[in-house]
Amino acid sequence: MALNKVQKRNRIKRRVRGKISGSAELPRLSVYKSNKEIYAQLIDDKGGKTLAHASSRALKATGNKVEVSMQVGKAIAEVAKAAGIEAIVFDRNGFVYHGRVKALADGAREGGLKF
Repeated sequence: MALNKVQKRNRIKRRVRGKISGSAELPRLSVYKSNKEIYAQLIDDKGGKTLAHASSRALKATGNKVEVSMQVGKAIAEVAKAAGIEAIVFDRNGFVYHGRVKALADGAREGGLKF
């Protein structure tokens, strides 16, 4: 059975999400990227709540997509620090850990989050 790109990503996403889960003490940093934007959320899976969020759309950041992703990572780290969150679990959401996803993770690390 041949899978298209979205089906393949969803299969990887389900496999990854079966292994990781977020809590109030150690939330899950979920990343979603579209062709134009990138979004990040800190999620408490046990409580079913989004604790913090940041996106390239909200920041209105300039630069190429990788630079903007780095800025979103720093922004989510600032919001997390303000909420008292220091450590997270990273959820790449089925995307390859390369390019914009990696830049967001590096930005969050620079902002002070521990993975």
